[in-house]
Amino acid sequence: MPAELQLDPDHRVTPIDFGDVCVNYDKAALAALDLDPPATLEDLADPEYRGLLVVEDAAVSSPGLAFLLATIGTFGEDGWVAYWEALRANDVRIVSDWEQAYYSAFSGGAGAGDRPLVVSYASSPPAEVVFAETPPAEAPTGSMAGGCYRQIEFAGVLRGTAHPDAAAELVDFMLSLEFQEDIPLQMFVYPARSDATLPDVFVANTTTPVDPVTLAPDEIAANREAWISTWTDTMR
Repeated sequence: MPAELQLDPDHRVTPIDFGDVCVNYDKAALAALDLDPPATLEDLADPEYRGLLVVEDAAVSSPGLAFLLATIGTFGEDGWVAYWEALRANDVRIVSDWEQAYYSAFSGGAGAGDRPLVVSYASSPPAEVVFAETPPAEAPTGSMAGGCYRQIEFAGVLRGTAHPDAAAELVDFMLSLEFQEDIPLQMFVYPARSDATLPDVFVANTTTPVDPVTLAPDEIAANREAWISTWTDTMR
């Protein structure tokens, strides 16, 4: 973290919300192919899903990096490269960012793409309902529960701020039930408070992964550049 953004040691960082990067699938497109949705990362390398997956570039995209971390957390240092080699052999498509993946390559986003599997978020299916011109009875997309990577957003008080008490009050407000229950439909992530009630559209159209992949921040910091370099050499 740059020196000018160091956190005040008298205040801890506080989790405000979380989101899970998961593979999403186009229900109708998979049904047309007579395929069940994949359930695990291993499934994505199965020949029956050949040419169906699009992912974001791990070197430049946040969800792309999160998906890379999911594979490292799942297959370990000795197995993740071989997994990506299997995805490459299974004709995975790599694009620069989430917008290109979801809205151009994915068949379930704007309906213009030809890939029914995409790296997105567990909360993307509810968004398909909320933002539809005519909201469907259920989301046309789903999210794979296995192999999701959890991203947590934090807030804290910066060292040197002229208003530490006001900053702390803002963090407290972000943890209030009112703010927490407003998060899902504003940011399409999940509130940090377990007692916050989720909107019905979230409850009906997504499932929070019960065992998401995580890696320790210091492990990521120590290895991120090397992992990205190895991924780039493997996939390009």
